Amino acid sequence: MKLSVALFFAGLFGALAAVFILLSFGTDYWLLASESCQLKPNESAGPGGVTIERGDVVVQEGSSDVTLYHEGFFWRCSFGSNMEDENLLRRLWFTNQPHSKVCMPAYLFPFPVSHQTHNTTEYQSAITYRSFWSVFMLIAVAAVVIGGFIVICAAPFAGHRLYKAGGGLFLVSGFFLLCVVVMYVLWLDVLDVIDLYVNHQRSSLCPDFHLSLSYGLSFMFAPIGIFFCLLAGLLFLLIGRTIQIHYQ
Repeated sequence: MKLSVALFFAGLFGALAAVFILLSFGTDYWLLASESCQLKPNESAGPGGVTIERGDVVVQEGSSDVTLYHEGFFWRCSFGSNMEDENLLRRLWFTNQPHSKVCMPAYLFPFPVSHQTHNTTEYQSAITYRSFWSVFMLIAVAAVVIGGFIVICAAPFAGHRLYKAGGGLFLVSGFFLLCVVVMYVLWLDVLDVIDLYVNHQRSSLCPDFHLSLSYGLSFMFAPIGIFFCLLAGLLFLLIGRTIQIHYQ
């Protein structure tokens, strides 16, 4: 009876872990950002924040005071708005975006940038950092999916080795997703990448350049997935150990 209860909760926690990890992986809301700029006199800004000098011709549909971004593992999307920053979360919600938004393959904000903005060393460091972040994310997703299939296969046969293998993969998934979350926080809040970007924009574009960053819903899903993943992994390991002792 106790084993059946443990199996029920282990399966429930494992399913929740897989759902939250896949939502975190598949939705592009790890980061929400907005940037605005008070233009210098006699200058204006074209698409992408490029400074337009006198005599240049720019064809542009409308104008906006703020550029909004949301970014995830796959895509980084941006669009213009005249809203204030305090409405950023509401404006960037899934069902409340304009059709004119532009999406490009995601990197790590504010990359990719031109080599004129950042030197080659910083650019290569960003590539390396993003590569490790992506690999850890893929390992976490693959481990929780494979672990789930192994546990499902273990259920009809009560195989303790399969339960242990599934539990171990859940723990591996939780560990690597924890690394993903920590690396993302380090990138935005500890390393000086964002400060370098803001300083460059203020020196080259306008002195009143303002950048606002906040973590999105996809980022919030990750710690929940980690919690359920580690909990399910420990329970499956315990179940496997119990079955092994019972049949000895």
